[in-house]
Amino acid sequence: MPDLGGIHPSLIYFAGALLVALAPAKPRKWVALGVAVLGFGAALGLSESAGPYTARLLNFDLVLMRVDAWSAIFANIFCLLSVIGVLYILHENSRLQFSAGLLYAGAAVGVALSGDLITLFVFWEILTLGAVMCLITRRTVASGRAACRYFVIHALGGVILMAGIVLHVAETGSTAFSDIGLSGLGSYLIFIGIGVNCAWPVLGAWLTDTYPEASIGGVVFMATYTTKTAVYVLARTFPGEETLVWVGMAMATIPIFYAVIENDLRRVLAYSLINQVGFMVVGVGLGTGLSLNGTAAHAYCHILYKALLFMSIGAVMFRTGKSKATELGGLYRSMPLTCIFCCIGAASISAFPLFSGFVSKSMIMSAAAKEGFVVVWMALLFASAGVFHHAGIKIPFFAFFSHDSGIRCKEAPRNMLIAMGIAAFLCIFVGSFPNAFLYGMLPDQSPKAAYEPYTVGHVTDQLSLLLFSALAFTLLMRAGLYPAEIRSVNLDFDWLYRKGGRAFYGVTDRVLNGTNRLVHAVFVRGFIPSLSRFFTEAPARLLCWMMVPVWVGSGLTPEQIASKREVMYVRAQRGVFPVGVTVCLAVLLLAFLFLF
Repeated sequence: MPDLGGIHPSLIYFAGALLVALAPAKPRKWVALGVAVLGFGAALGLSESAGPYTARLLNFDLVLMRVDAWSAIFANIFCLLSVIGVLYILHENSRLQFSAGLLYAGAAVGVALSGDLITLFVFWEILTLGAVMCLITRRTVASGRAACRYFVIHALGGVILMAGIVLHVAETGSTAFSDIGLSGLGSYLIFIGIGVNCAWPVLGAWLTDTYPEASIGGVVFMATYTTKTAVYVLARTFPGEETLVWVGMAMATIPIFYAVIENDLRRVLAYSLINQVGFMVVGVGLGTGLSLNGTAAHAYCHILYKALLFMSIGAVMFRTGKSKATELGGLYRSMPLTCIFCCIGAASISAFPLFSGFVSKSMIMSAAAKEGFVVVWMALLFASAGVFHHAGIKIPFFAFFSHDSGIRCKEAPRNMLIAMGIAAFLCIFVGSFPNAFLYGMLPDQSPKAAYEPYTVGHVTDQLSLLLFSALAFTLLMRAGLYPAEIRSVNLDFDWLYRKGGRAFYGVTDRVLNGTNRLVHAVFVRGFIPSLSRFFTEAPARLLCWMMVPVWVGSGLTPEQIASKREVMYVRAQRGVFPVGVTVCLAVLLLAFLFLF
């Protein structure tokens, strides 16, 4: 691989997205894979001595590339996943999917390497474009509608973020992408704008609404970039903000109840994604060296095992066309390798020892316990047991075991298996040798942030938690008390949007349009025509009224006066008068001007 140190990886991805869109069909997939590999090579070549790339826009200094421990670890995993994601969709050779994935990856890496808020915002908005493209690549009515909803929600979040940045720059005079803290209106708007992408409670219903509608390969990119870039930005701008501890706790616990009763396995994974991001948000809120290291480590591990789980269910969907638990089962016979990879992903998200989740999630929980957040620690413990139920057991059990659905199909395509194999290997390698690989990349290398996952107490505690969770699942299944997998629609916070939005529309329609109709009737159809008629007819009527005494003095009869008035009225409207009348009016006007 050529030395790519110092080259901004986003430039490679953006140029590659354009090149792939123009490439002929035969070499297209190899071009896409080559671009992803080059982007990953550029990320590996990043060092703190590279850059920063700076530019001048109006009166602002833009830092296009800032390399430090935080940006390096996120750029590393973002670029690594681009290789796995492109490899996973290689068999489809889709121009739009390749371009969408590369554009999406370039935007995420751009966010990670941004050194100022303006550059951050530009890459942040490109993220939305990449995600929308991943949705429309599925080419269904549902995915088109999901793309529209995604775009509307994230456009609104982008506007809020932009308003916050503008106010923050006006208040402080600085565009630095660093610790902001909640201090003014601008910072609160930035906080909320990031929260939209982070899928906070109430704000995050878009995730479970749109991710399951993405293409089989598109959802792998979506599960990687949007929420994790938001976590990264939070860690940069609001570390130690205690509000995030409680927001993250809600994110980690609430989705569990939805995931247990959800039938669509891709939607189950979407709920578990929010659950896992909640752990990261708690880590940011705690703000200690250990918790922030835990956030970075968990983001890295989560991207690997969540991509693996989405890829395994995607492979099932590719071969069977189905993703619902009620329609699957017994596929371990037809897709044994996919089943093994799915089980590795499930073990990783469940934090089994020797798997990646074990060495990252516990860092955040330990930090919560050390800082005295007992309630939060207990909630995260409950969330750990819950994610083992709905992702660690439910996903592989209902997809590959459970009842035999009778489906017999081929194993996943070779490129899918290779992509899943790479992710599965990394899940085991990172979990087994964290000090040799992951922990050396973490932001805080001080002794206070050091962590040893493989202690007797931690291993036994985690195994006990998982074993009792498995026992509870087994007993509930045997007793028939576990929620049945049925076709249903779960109402999330988006119900408030839909019902509240419809009610808001109805009220505004009646109030605003009613007011508009009233104003139109009173002014447009009433007052204005009357005023127009007044100014059109008043001079003529006034002239006729002034001429009546003259006609009476001339001895004209009433009938003759009426006839004269009619003729005078018509002439006045047309502006055509006899010479005598014109002279008379001119004399009267001069007299009036002379007197007044």
